[in-house]
Amino acid sequence: MKPHHFKTFDVRPLLARGEEPFALIRARVDGLGAGQGVTIIAPFMPAPLIELLKSEGFGSTMERRADGAWAVNFWKE
Repeated sequence: MKPHHFKTFDVRPLLARGEEPFALIRARVDGLGAGQGVTIIAPFMPAPLIELLKSEGFGSTMERRADGAWAVNFWKE
């Protein structure tokens, strides 16, 4: 069931500084409690991340935002 409460993590500033956000994304995903999800905002569709988390049992939805970024919601199914 898709949760109703999502915390947002915008990785665009990290990427703009040349930093790899995966460890921070992983920490947020691993820290999700019951009924919680995380929305990752990225300048591109993070297909490898989506596939990885899907293989670990996470659900996801994605949306192209008006500003050109992608918003991807993740939650534990």
